[in-house]
Amino acid sequence: MSDRRERLIHDLQRIESEEYRLREGEAHDDFIRRMLEYIGDPQPELRDELIYPTFYKWILEQQLFTNDELRSFLKVLLDERHLFYGIGKTEDKSVFTRTFSVLPVALIVQRHIKRPFLTAEEFRSLKDALLRYYREEKDLRGYVEEGGWAHAAAHGADALDELVQCPESSEEVQLEVLEAIKDMLQNRMWLFGEEEDERMVTVVDTMIVQERLNWDTIAHWIGSLSDCGNWPPGRSQRIAQVNSKHFLRSLYFRRGCQDRSEAFEQVLLTAEASLNRFC
Repeated sequence: MSDRRERLIHDLQRIESEEYRLREGEAHDDFIRRMLEYIGDPQPELRDELIYPTFYKWILEQQLFTNDELRSFLKVLLDERHLFYGIGKTEDKSVFTRTFSVLPVALIVQRHIKRPFLTAEEFRSLKDALLRYYREEKDLRGYVEEGGWAHAAAHGADALDELVQCPESSEEVQLEVLEAIKDMLQNRMWLFGEEEDERMVTVVDTMIVQERLNWDTIAHWIGSLSDCGNWPPGRSQRIAQVNSKHFLRSLYFRRGCQDRSEAFEQVLLTAEASLNRFC
């Protein structure tokens, strides 16, 4: 373990014990730079248990940073050394840098939703980056035995859920997000088993609850998930079918916990039945 890394662990443990407040003479920027350096650390103790909670406390709960500082952090998080570090690779440790860069992006977007500070151009760049990431991420492992949570589909969905709630998020943006979710479900390579469907459902549920899209548009998209049932038989088709079926069931019960119209229920049941070979 390097002295620099060991010192960061020690410092963040002490900051946590002191309710995330710094001591006299310390500066948040100094810690942010070091946290960004180790944001994809292969061991969950630093990455998942110390760095991310510190970002959460400082960005959301304590709201410490100015708009310019948040812009600066966002620019780094979305760059080729963070969100796109090793993009396209599978089964290696670069996934942790990507998936733990997208989480603080979601925190910054939450700040923007509450008090907008991004320009129209900055929002477009953010939107393009998040959608590109969700399309290009190929390492879709959930929990990794040596390294802990990677969870790209879930972490990315968390950021997309914030994106669709932004005041700048037009109908066009909502539709782009729906297509990105569909592509993730029908990725042809990875059968999800770590409740990624629930995190993706949250994005669509947000659109429904906040009426970000009209009902006919949502219903059409739900129905389109069954299209993969007509793909040529094979493993790719099977993965897309099962992932889509699990997503529809999660959405059915999520809405059932709140409210569910007869029309909505019928759309979901029809789409699920078309993907369920046991019906």
